[in-house]
Amino acid sequence: MPYQVFALKWRPQSFDELVGQSHVVNLLKNSIKKNRLPYAYLFSGPRGVGKTSTARILAKSLNCENGPGVNPCQKCNPCREITRCRSLDVMEIDGASNRGIDEIRTLRENVKFCPSSGRFKIYIIDEVHMLTNEAFNALLKTLEEPPEFVKFIFATTQVNKIPPTILSRCQRLDFRRVPLVDIIGQLKKISAQEKIGLEEEVFFSIARACDGSLRDAESILDQLTSFSQKGKIAVSDVSSLLGVLEQQSLFEITDTIIKKDARGALELLNNMLSQGKDSGIILSNIIEHFRNLIVAKVSLADPNLIDLPPETVKKLLSQSQHFTLEEIFAAFNVLVIAQEMSKKMDSSIIPLEINLIKLAQAKRESPPDAAERTEAYQAKAAGPLPVEEKQKEAPPARQEKAGARQESREEEAPQEEEQPGLEELNMAEVWPKVIDNLGKFKMSLATFLSEGAPVKLEKDTLIISFPNNCSLHKETLERKESRLLIEKVFSEIVKKSLKVKFILSQSGPNQDKPTREKSEKKSSADSFIHSALNAFNARLL
Repeated sequence: MPYQVFALKWRPQSFDELVGQSHVVNLLKNSIKKNRLPYAYLFSGPRGVGKTSTARILAKSLNCENGPGVNPCQKCNPCREITRCRSLDVMEIDGASNRGIDEIRTLRENVKFCPSSGRFKIYIIDEVHMLTNEAFNALLKTLEEPPEFVKFIFATTQVNKIPPTILSRCQRLDFRRVPLVDIIGQLKKISAQEKIGLEEEVFFSIARACDGSLRDAESILDQLTSFSQKGKIAVSDVSSLLGVLEQQSLFEITDTIIKKDARGALELLNNMLSQGKDSGIILSNIIEHFRNLIVAKVSLADPNLIDLPPETVKKLLSQSQHFTLEEIFAAFNVLVIAQEMSKKMDSSIIPLEINLIKLAQAKRESPPDAAERTEAYQAKAAGPLPVEEKQKEAPPARQEKAGARQESREEEAPQEEEQPGLEELNMAEVWPKVIDNLGKFKMSLATFLSEGAPVKLEKDTLIISFPNNCSLHKETLERKESRLLIEKVFSEIVKKSLKVKFILSQSGPNQDKPTREKSEKKSSADSFIHSALNAFNARLL
């Protein structure tokens, strides 16, 4: 028997064999039973979900010698001829190669003739959206008043390109992406019948890679059967064939982020690239992994929310315990920004490397938590230490100046008390909420804003300070559309109209030593980024 690819060999031949389209099957069965059959159908949906197969099954149901019925016999001459694509009464037309007005004129002439042997003459036009406007207009009259023995079945993946005049004359059925569980069930059925040995995780890997297309899943399984030289197909075979990352690799690269091992992260990335993995796919897989970490942490590893084997879901929950939810969100935002940046560059490797280093670099001495940073700024903005404590820390030569400054501040204190401070806004709670809500609108702005911290409230204007090496962050946030969005988010949370102003922290001879050292460490940590910007005369996006 000649070789036949799985997508054709396992093509459904009856309504009961269709996978993942129960809503379409029920409607068509009821239409046939009640003899309420429109003269034109429009099947729309993604590729590989069964549109053309359903059209053929419907054609067999209508022209079967024992029909019309919901279960064609598959044995009579009309059923066999339709299955083999040889029926003279069922014409399959490719809309992409027969898209002109001349082809539609020919169709209009042939529509007038009765079917040769069956009850109906059925026209199946695949990718109907490819027809020209002139061809659609030529089809209108025939589609509106066709002969009683003619049925049209249109299939398309881009229903938005079909004119409303055509849509209004068709009964539209929307096909859905096949659920992951249904794809896995079909793959297991094929594997059992074809005697193919697969590891359990392979089914999940194939189903996730095909994006709801059963035909793609069957084609991948067919390729793996030829690709694998072992007795049993392993996950590594799927990774090698499709270029996707194994789950173990995703866990390993996340472990380097947990351990703050930037060198290890780069070495893992280099190994993946040397194996022929595409940097864009690597980045997409890592983003998906962090999405799974978020869901695992929030849902406590609910298997219904993560399309992965139970063992992998448990491992995700375990790894998510090494992060706070805010840290996972922040890492997710960094990775998405890297993906956006890669779209504007010729190479996606550089954004991936830079942002992977950013995630895996050594922890700062200052607390990473935004609320803790805000409390530190509040303490600084609240005023100086009492004179006695200040004088204990200050050298004798500076005590006199400190006392003078204290007297001056005491004079200004009554005026400052008249204005609401950061304590009134409870900024320790408000700031993280602002970052989170802003990320829902624009993640890049939320990431930039998280590098600063509120320092003072002047009437209805909140002053937000950034380190000197974050001037590009400040410049981006000061753009009108960015500033208005930030003010809107702030105002919604604090329940009052609020404006924002961005400043850079000043570093000079009067700056205290710990602050200066921290600034120098921050500058050193980001020096390679600024070197790259200067070398290419570039700006950070």
